Amino acid sequence: MNTTTLTRRHLLQASPLALLPPQTLGQAWPNRPLRFVVPAAPGAGILDIIGRLLAQHLARKLGQQVVVENKPGAANNVGAEFVAHAPADGHTLLMCNSSLAVADHLYARLGYKPMSDLLPVTQVNSAPLILVAHPSVPVSTVQELIAYAKANPGMLNYGSAGIGSTPFLATELFKSMTGIDLVHVPYRGGALALADLAAGQVSVMIENVPGSVPLVRDGRLKALAITSRHRSPLVPDLPTMGEAGVAGYEMIGWNGVFVATGTAPRIVDKLHDALVGIIATPELKAQLAELGAEPVGNSPAEFVAFMRGEHERWGRIIRERGIKPE
Repeated sequence: MNTTTLTRRHLLQASPLALLPPQTLGQAWPNRPLRFVVPAAPGAGILDIIGRLLAQHLARKLGQQVVVENKPGAANNVGAEFVAHAPADGHTLLMCNSSLAVADHLYARLGYKPMSDLLPVTQVNSAPLILVAHPSVPVSTVQELIAYAKANPGMLNYGSAGIGSTPFLATELFKSMTGIDLVHVPYRGGALALADLAAGQVSVMIENVPGSVPLVRDGRLKALAITSRHRSPLVPDLPTMGEAGVAGYEMIGWNGVFVATGTAPRIVDKLHDALVGIIATPELKAQLAELGAEPVGNSPAEFVAFMRGEHERWGRIIRERGIKPE
């Protein structure tokens, strides 16, 4: 037979894969390197740090290379959209955070549907944030900050990695619960905003703990409160927002792993089991503790329920604050 007349069926029969039973084909995952998309710039806070740690552990666990690809932009939507449109074969993963739960509340034109085009696999961790101020702001407690902001409306500003980022949501919640006015200054990343805070270009921020604490220890920033209900082991002397007088305030950052919707359940199960096994190891627990984070490792169903709760909660706050989609 002339090779130019080979049909697709003949080519399939000639392939070594054709000799494998269907169930074996279904189990051939991962059969090439994985792409682990982090929708933030390299070194940009806890999202990138934990993403890289997890990628290293996952490569050892699966016996495949796991390549971290940073795709920052549009409050994590650039990277999230990339994964949402990737082949649903379990070889392209997304490490993301609360930005997914608010994206469709804040952006009028998205190239994907955050709550339906991405499948939650597991929540990796939770982590509090920290309220910090530049030394030039004449306050030393949360109550003093609230009083000063009310006496000087519009005079203080705050930085964040952009509308929809976790620090943005944390600060808007703080504003909503205290009735103060802080002017938002969006940046292309949390590290840039934090650098400008330390330089005095920004007044206050609610940011990740590991990036902020070294600046506090160097005297370049002053810490006012932690955003969780319980104090952080990294800054045990720092009061919680509740202890500082903002009753009921709680903001916990989180990170989780997602794949494109349509990924086969057997692949999702394998990925989930691998991730949960990693999260339960003493090594990763210790690495998370150094970042002030706590391991989670829930089921896909539990993560879906959590995401829906976050989506409803922040949608309500965004409407109450009158924050308009961009």
